[in-house]
Amino acid sequence: MDFHELEAFSALADTLHFARAASQVHLSPSALSRLLGRLEEEMGVLLLERDTRQVSLTREGAAFLAFARESLHRQQDLLLKLGERDDRLRGILRIYASVTACYSILPPLVEALAREHPDLRLSIETGDPSDAADAVREGRAELALDALPPSGFRQLECHSVRKTPLVFVSARSGAYGNVDLPLDRIREGGGHFADSLPAEELERKMIAVLSSVPVVLPKNGLSRDRFDRWTRTHGIKPLVAAETVGNEAVLALARLGLGLGLVPRLVLESGPFAEGLVLYEAGPDFGEYDLGFIQKPASSGPESARRMRTAIAELIRYTYR
Repeated sequence: MDFHELEAFSALADTLHFARAASQVHLSPSALSRLLGRLEEEMGVLLLERDTRQVSLTREGAAFLAFARESLHRQQDLLLKLGERDDRLRGILRIYASVTACYSILPPLVEALAREHPDLRLSIETGDPSDAADAVREGRAELALDALPPSGFRQLECHSVRKTPLVFVSARSGAYGNVDLPLDRIREGGGHFADSLPAEELERKMIAVLSSVPVVLPKNGLSRDRFDRWTRTHGIKPLVAAETVGNEAVLALARLGLGLGLVPRLVLESGPFAEGLVLYEAGPDFGEYDLGFIQKPASSGPESARRMRTAIAELIRYTYR
């Protein structure tokens, strides 16, 4: 076995999904399946139970995963020690981010990493932002992007890089393209302006609209928590037309005319999703998304992890200052 095989098994054990793991380690699912077969033949035990519906670690697989992770950490330690003379990071930096974050927040950091640490290889997993903190805690990612709660995340370091308000969106030509809420418009060339109203009038309009118009919401996460808290506070029982995973799915269903979707405005600022949509101001009651990076404390883990976390934190502060 070699380090690439250990890396591939670790990715498969983390995701328990052949297609996602294969994408992370730049293999096809069939090649990953053959790699797993070689490992099991070499070890003489079954490492994963798999059928048509699910994949799970065996007891032997869990023991092998601990060995694989320890070996990969020791490899990174050695690479860092061998490269101490030039202060460059080496090894693999695993990042977890939503699709939106990949095109809106992540590019400046990727450019800085390529410039400052060209020997560092990136492995990026995309998924629901609400899973970002768990991805770091479970060791599937060293760094993740998420909306930061006011109190941060327990036992994780947070680096705020951008704030963006929540907005409601709907299909411009649909049944909810002209509801009685102030508009939030994207300027040509960037930026926004909103038809703001006094707080009491905006609240009155919001109560009337959300009491009668169906909504498309994320299943969980910060924006869903704020929406649920706001509707409970105002005694509203909203008509939820759909619940989705990820902001892009909220936009897609809102674009189909199912109802008002609630998303961070950043999703529309940097990508191709604003076409055909009308944006409505959600107002200060729904607050802002404080977007940032999360990682384990720089004081924890083996030497390679501590050095990498310290260097990455410094680069984030420099890049997004």
